[in-house]
Amino acid sequence: MYFVYIIECADKSLYTGITTDVKRRFEEHKQGTASRYTRAKGVRRILYTERRRTKSSALKREWEIKKLARKEKFELIRRA
Repeated sequence: MYFVYIIECADKSLYTGITTDVKRRFEEHKQGTASRYTRAKGVRRILYTERRRTKSSALKREWEIKKLARKEKFELIRRA
């Protein structure tokens, strides 16, 4: 099982990624070992998660979400 997630960074920007363990991955983001982007920006909280059966499906969904405008991402989060 894979998860697509959106994290709110300390500067209010949004970061989208995939993982098999959301809690572990968020801890890695907090420690600064997950991505250069979140290491530079800092993380605040997880705003959204979505479950996917396969890695391929999760990667496709991650790409779809990353292409959304900020306003559309917040609409997705609101609807969840």
